[in-house]
Amino acid sequence: MDPVIVVGAGPVGLSVALALTRLGVPCVVLDETTGQEDTRPARTAVLRPDTAAFVARIGCADALETAGTRWTAWRTMRRRRLLERVAFAPPAPDAPEGPATASPLHLPQHALTRALRAALAHEKLAEVVTGSRLAALEQDEHGVSAQTRGPNSTWWRGSYLIGCDGPRSTVRKLLGIRFPGRTAVERHAVAALRCELPWPGEALLHRSPPRHGGGPGSEVSARPLAGHLWRLDWLLPPGRELVTPDALVARIRDSLAGWSADAPPDADDETGDANGGPSARGRGRQVPPYELLDTGVHTVHHRLARSWREGRAFLAGDAAHLLGALGTQSLDEGLRDAENLAWKLGLAWHHGASELLLDSYQAERRGAVAARLRAADQALPLLRDGGAARWRTVLPGAVRGRSTLLTDGHLGRGPLGAPPVYARTPLAPPAEHTVGPPVETLPGAPVAEVTVTASDGSVVRLSDRLGRGLLVVLVAPGTGVWDRRHWQSAGLMPRLAEAVEALPMDAEILVTEAYPGAAAHTVLLVRPDGHLVTALSGVRPDDMAACADAVRGGAHGREAVAGRSRRSDDPGESPASGDNGAGEGEGSAVDPVGTSMLHSEND
Repeated sequence: MDPVIVVGAGPVGLSVALALTRLGVPCVVLDETTGQEDTRPARTAVLRPDTAAFVARIGCADALETAGTRWTAWRTMRRRRLLERVAFAPPAPDAPEGPATASPLHLPQHALTRALRAALAHEKLAEVVTGSRLAALEQDEHGVSAQTRGPNSTWWRGSYLIGCDGPRSTVRKLLGIRFPGRTAVERHAVAALRCELPWPGEALLHRSPPRHGGGPGSEVSARPLAGHLWRLDWLLPPGRELVTPDALVARIRDSLAGWSADAPPDADDETGDANGGPSARGRGRQVPPYELLDTGVHTVHHRLARSWREGRAFLAGDAAHLLGALGTQSLDEGLRDAENLAWKLGLAWHHGASELLLDSYQAERRGAVAARLRAADQALPLLRDGGAARWRTVLPGAVRGRSTLLTDGHLGRGPLGAPPVYARTPLAPPAEHTVGPPVETLPGAPVAEVTVTASDGSVVRLSDRLGRGLLVVLVAPGTGVWDRRHWQSAGLMPRLAEAVEALPMDAEILVTEAYPGAAAHTVLLVRPDGHLVTALSGVRPDDMAACADAVRGGAHGREAVAGRSRRSDDPGESPASGDNGAGEGEGSAVDPVGTSMLHSEND
C-alpha cells in the first residue's frame, strides 16, 4: 500500500509522521524549506501535560527535558496585588501528577522542531523531501497524487494526504475549503532575554501593572525558559501601529524595573545603563541587568476551516484552525490533531476503515477547537474592554473573576484551556453496552494519569502505553504485592485475557492498584489517544467487543452514516467566522520588530 503523504514539516507535520511510522505506516514528508530551522528564542511553545506526553512518546522525551522548562508556579497579579498563585508538583517518574498540579512544559519552538526532525531521521519508514513545494493534488478511490515543484519536482503517490502546511495552506486551497474567521484578534510585543527575576522558575501574568499606566487593557506575562532565559509578552492596544525597537526596549526596562525586588532608587535618573538605554527615571527602582536575545510581534487570528476532510485528504494544525488569544495555545491543538488522526489512519492503512472512523477526526477535533474559539470569543469583550457591570450582566452570579478566567487559558483549565472531551463522538459505543460503575472520568474525556503494570511486569505510567491500540485497564487493589511471575493467572486475569484476545482490534491489558472513583474489578477501555471509551463492572466480553468495534468505527458494517460529519453546516461552527473569505489569514507569528509579518510555521 502507498505511504501517507504529509505536506509541511513543522511540529504538527513531523509529529503526525512520527506517530504513523511508530504504527508501521510509511510516510513521505514534503518540506518546501531547506530543512534548517531558524534559531528564534522569542518563538516558544507551551505544551500541556497531554501534548508533552504525546511528543515524548513518539521519541522526543530526552529533548523535552533538556530544552524545556517546567514551571514551579504560576502567579496572577493585578496592579501590585497577588490574586492567585498556583504551585506545581515537581516531576517524578514514579509519582504521576494529577491534572491540577502538573506543570506545562515551555521550550523554544526551534528546539522542538529539531528534536522531531532528529527522531524522524531514525525512522526507516519515513522520508523527508526538502525543497518540495506542493503544486497540484488529485484524488481517486484508491489514493492521492501530489505534484511538487522545486529541486525534487515530481508526482508522489500516497494512500492518504495530510495538509500540515500552515495558515496559508496550499492543500486547503487546492481542496477548495474555505477558512472563515477574524483577523488580528490580538497583538503582542514579544522579547526573549537573559536575566534574573524575583520569582525564579515561576511564570507570571501581570494585569494593569502600575508602570504601564494601570489601564484595564494593559497586560504583561513572563514565562521562564531553560538557561535563565525568559519570554516576555505585552498585550498591544488595537491597531496596526509599528512597534519600534526603542519602544520595545522601553517596555522591557519598564517591566523589569517594576518587578525588581527591593532595589534601591536610581542614583541618577538621567544616566544610562549597560544596555545603552536611559534608566527608569523617577520610578524608584533600578533596571536589573539583562541581555536581549530576540524580539518580535505576535499576532493572533481566529479562523476555522469549514471542512477538515475531503476524500482521502485531511487538514491539521494551522491549516485547519488558528487560535491563541487569552493564553490558548495553537500548537497544543495542532498536536492533538496529530495524535487523533494518526491512530485512525494507522487502522485504515493496515486494516481498512469505515467512513465513520475517518469522519470522526473532523467531528471530534473540529468540534473541540470550535468550542475553544467560542469560549475565547465570548470572553474577549469581557476581559479586554468590559466593565464590571457588563461582566455581571453577561455572567450573572459568576464566582470567578476575570483574571482567574484569563489564567485558565495559560494553565489548561476550563473552557479556554482544558483538554477536550469528545462527549458526542461518533465512535461512542451503543448505550446498552456501556452500563457500568461510575468513575471520575467521563466517557470521551482524557483518562487520569495512574501507574500501571504491563504484561511483562514493567511498572509504567498509563500515558506511556498510549498510541498503538486499545488499552484494557483492570483496577485490582493489592496487585502491587503480587509475584509478577504468576499475576497473569490470578483472579480475573485469565478470563480478561481471553476476552481481549477476541476483540476486533489490537489491545493491551494493564493492571492498576487504583483509579479515581473506580471500584475494585472495574475494567476501563481507553482509546489509543487516551480518551475513555467506558468503564465496565468486571469482565463482560460481549460489551467489550461492542465497545472495541465502535472505537474502530464499525469497520465492517456501519457505512450508512458515511459522510455525515463532513457537512459544512455541522454544529461545530465558530462564532468567530465573521469573515467569510477564502482563508488568507495569517497565523500566530513572532517576527523581528520593524519587519513585515511572517506567516506561522507552527505546522
